[in-house]
Amino acid sequence: MSPTPFKEIPLARDTKAPDFEQALAELEGLVERLEHGDLPLDEALKAFERGVALTRHCQASLQAAQQKVEILLKRGGKAEIEPFEESGDESGGGPAP
Repeated sequence: MSPTPFKEIPLARDTKAPDFEQALAELEGLVERLEHGDLPLDEALKAFERGVALTRHCQASLQAAQQKVEILLKRGGKAEIEPFEESGDESGGGPAP
């Protein structure tokens, strides 16, 4: 039985970027397919490349949301802002370009 092709959601450079939840759902599907290990090499590489793009998109979305929250908290002046700390156990290096 051949694996079913994944549905690709357009990213920021395309006409309409997916929202965070759509991108995360697609990323989870790609991870699941890659974990099975039954994809041909070419298809696995394409899925991995897409996963990297989706990861960067999700990171950018989370960073934008964090910045909005910090701005809103500064305007309110009632809450103290704590800097965002990344956990050291995540792979992938640093922030998305």
